[in-house]
Amino acid sequence: MRSFSRTRVVAATTVVALTAIVAACSSPPPPPPPPVVQAPPPTPPITLSAQVIERASAFRGYMARAAAVSPTFQNGDQIQASLKVGAAYEPKSFMNGAVAYAAVLALQDPTFVASVREVAAHPAQRQEMIANIFSNPSYAAVFKGADSAAGLIIDQIGGDGLKVYAAGKAVKQAAYDVQRSSWSKSAVTDRDGRLASAKTLSTTPALAESADVAVLQQASLGGQTLGLTPRAAPAPYQPVVIRGLAVAALAALGAAGDNNLASIDALSADWATGNCLNMAKLNLYQCLAVSKPHYEDIFCLGQHILMDTGACIAKGAGADLPPEPPRVLPVKESIAVKGAGSNSRKAKGGAKKPASKKS
Repeated sequence: MRSFSRTRVVAATTVVALTAIVAACSSPPPPPPPPVVQAPPPTPPITLSAQVIERASAFRGYMARAAAVSPTFQNGDQIQASLKVGAAYEPKSFMNGAVAYAAVLALQDPTFVASVREVAAHPAQRQEMIANIFSNPSYAAVFKGADSAAGLIIDQIGGDGLKVYAAGKAVKQAAYDVQRSSWSKSAVTDRDGRLASAKTLSTTPALAESADVAVLQQASLGGQTLGLTPRAAPAPYQPVVIRGLAVAALAALGAAGDNNLASIDALSADWATGNCLNMAKLNLYQCLAVSKPHYEDIFCLGQHILMDTGACIAKGAGADLPPEPPRVLPVKESIAVKGAGSNSRKAKGGAKKPASKKS
């Protein structure tokens, strides 16, 4: 009997133990660990191709040299030296340089850059905006600060164009004034050679100066600024401004580096400004082809290099050319003063005849 009770106790204990084990096995599993939150990718840095910066510097250097051409000529050698300075740009790369410099200028506007960088921090928005700008450069004008960035471009590039235009007017006037000196009427030596030289210079892209490239590179990537004061300029904008804003926005989005250079080149092209520069070159060649005395070369330099090129750039950037002075016509006395018919041939002829004496 006692053995039976002991067996029952052991059995009961076993059941309790098994029940505890089963209960332990049937308890809910622990909660899963929290999901790993992926940190957003870092905002890409501002990038602008080194070649774009070099083009900007080459453009800026040419405009400074062209604006400094003096209208004071003492001999034919000075004229030929100035012709070489003025002819030294290739229209396509020159146009690209204007847009590149416009982009550097737009990157000097902190409000514009900050507005673009806000979009750059969101990968999906960034990619969408990059695609929009490449398909339509005008998209860059939607950013806050675009109006003041545009003002920088108009004031600097448009202002440079006006300086070159003004230098050209002074040189063109010198073509007439210099004819008081007998040397200006002598024939240009090696006329074919100087025409060939102008054509060669016109197919060779201008070179940048390394010191200026370093300055523009620092200014483009957020280093030392150019010390310019933005001025708000309302839309609509001219081609150089639109494309400059677009390249600057792409740079602030991290999409204007060397790997984007082909697309940047395509975006920088503008038919109207490019055609204007090409026509300036064509007119220069025609002018030099028929020019014989030195003073005519001065005219070619003033009109078709400096004035035409300056006008192309000024208009492309949205700057207004100064109005031409009104033509001064000979003053004629009115009919009210001298009477009707006083200017007729008969009246003038009769006035010359002395009155006949009466007997």
